[in-house]
Amino acid sequence: MCGVKTSMAEGGREAEEELVVKRGANSTIWNWFGYTKSDAEQTTVICKVCRKTVVTKSGNTSNLFHHLKHKPEYEESLKLREATTTSGRPRGKKIPTQTKIASAFANCVSYDKQSKRWNELTDAVAFCLAKDMLPFQTVEKEGFKRMIHKLDPRYNMPSRKYFSKTALPAMYEECRGRVQTALSTADFYASTADMWSSRATEPYISLTVHYITSDWRLNSCCIQTSFFPDDHTGENIASGLKQFLQEWNLDEKQVCLTTDSGANIVKAVTLNMWTRLSCFGHCLHIAIERSMRDTRIDRAVGVCKKIVSVFSHSWKKQRTLKDAQVELGLPPHKLVTESATRWGSRQKMIQRVLEQEKAITQVLAADRSTRHLVPTWQDIDVLDSVSKALGPLLDFTDALSSENYVTVSCLKPTLHLFNSELLQGKDEDTDLTKTIKSSILDYMNTKYGDLEVQELINMATILDQFLIHASALIREVESLSVMPSDAGSATPVTLAESTKEAQSASKRQKKSLGSFFKKPAAEMTTLTSLSETEKIEAELNNYLHGPLADGESNPLTWWKVHKVNFPNISRLVKKYLCIPATSTPSERVFSAAGNVVTCQRSLLKPATVNMLVFLTKNLKV
Repeated sequence: MCGVKTSMAEGGREAEEELVVKRGANSTIWNWFGYTKSDAEQTTVICKVCRKTVVTKSGNTSNLFHHLKHKPEYEESLKLREATTTSGRPRGKKIPTQTKIASAFANCVSYDKQSKRWNELTDAVAFCLAKDMLPFQTVEKEGFKRMIHKLDPRYNMPSRKYFSKTALPAMYEECRGRVQTALSTADFYASTADMWSSRATEPYISLTVHYITSDWRLNSCCIQTSFFPDDHTGENIASGLKQFLQEWNLDEKQVCLTTDSGANIVKAVTLNMWTRLSCFGHCLHIAIERSMRDTRIDRAVGVCKKIVSVFSHSWKKQRTLKDAQVELGLPPHKLVTESATRWGSRQKMIQRVLEQEKAITQVLAADRSTRHLVPTWQDIDVLDSVSKALGPLLDFTDALSSENYVTVSCLKPTLHLFNSELLQGKDEDTDLTKTIKSSILDYMNTKYGDLEVQELINMATILDQFLIHASALIREVESLSVMPSDAGSATPVTLAESTKEAQSASKRQKKSLGSFFKKPAAEMTTLTSLSETEKIEAELNNYLHGPLADGESNPLTWWKVHKVNFPNISRLVKKYLCIPATSTPSERVFSAAGNVVTCQRSLLKPATVNMLVFLTKNLKV
């Protein structure tokens, strides 16, 4: 009896023994089946419900589902199986199939160098090098090569020599052809030019052109970045610029050249008998520099520079300044460093020092070595006077420096705004503020007081902002009336309909000044049964007295709609509104060239520099 009881006890412990899950199991059926701990090989499957052994092959779960079919847990297993299948793989999705042998061998074979795919990938790499101004040696760097291999293992990338001697020169010729074709279709163009020196102290001259396309978009392109080792005299510059235009067959279409006030470039334009427009940004910079010639301003600005230098070279001072800003409730702004060639940076530096005056004083006064830099009340008064004079002018340089929208038509309204409001002395202004304003205003009026320049900006303004300078407009319309118009025989639309369409078009990026010069609309004159001269006068009259566009709308969008109504005047738009108000496009070429001719690439040949700058400025995505 004792032996029987012992045997029964051992059988009860075996039945209650916890079962372990199958290793690597994915099916939900294994929630109801397992193995004993002693079954290390996991060969005998035991049901957790009835504790019976179930015969099944390794990895096969059909017998397990069949065994559970007559038990209450079967319904639960089906629901869990369905939920897992739905979340694991969406319905309708194809089950991945095994790669075929032919495909596997094909994936190991590199693209032929004459294949379309190889050429597409090579062109993409060349585009990346040119557009993003990357060195040729990029294609030999391990990280870049690994990335290309991961993207397409079958692509064998050529060497740097192939890109520098074959791929990029071919891309340059193709891009140059596209640019030349586009320029040949333009009726008129304006240009900007300037000179600069590379990191290797090699002199270059750049030329950019600006024109209005057939679909009324303002477009610009850099056509030349040429090595210029000759003396920078007016005669040499004049000869170089004329040669550039002749190479591109553009010498007969130029309307105006926008440059800075350098004596050599001014003389070059005069020798070539071209119309020249002074760069607004450069003129404003010189005007402000001249107005700053005051010992009080020199001292106050000098103090600002020293203060900024102290905080720029000490991380402890910067940390203490942040704590002071939090304590005093001031904005957590950093101080601004002045750039000698950007008057706006000086104004921003002054504004930031005035904003953070209390925090700066607290930090400097706490340190004996910097206590002498605490600005006095006289310095603060001078800085405040300067800020009040220059603050309203801060945004004008940026607003008139764009290449993407019309800027020349804003010159007249801007000068008018300077004379009537922004630079007019006010009762609350200090004597220093009034002196600064007066000096700037006198210089700007002098620079733009030339009769030829006045007529140019008046013409541009009336074609955009509808100022009345009708006598000049009549002469221009008459001179162009005999030339073919791109309006052709298109059907005119009513001014009411076209104005609504123009006003609903895209807005200009920068705020214009057209709202200062709006006039009430008048009825449109009929152009039928009139002589050519009478038609021109009637067209002009309809334009001057027609409904005005929104002062914030893009003038080219307005003209794209209204060119049918004003075929002669619309040609003047393409002649004058392509002129840039500043020479900033040439400055942007300098920035691009600085990223091309870096310290690591200072030995690039001039022809290569011209090619790379041309590509980075003119390649379109």
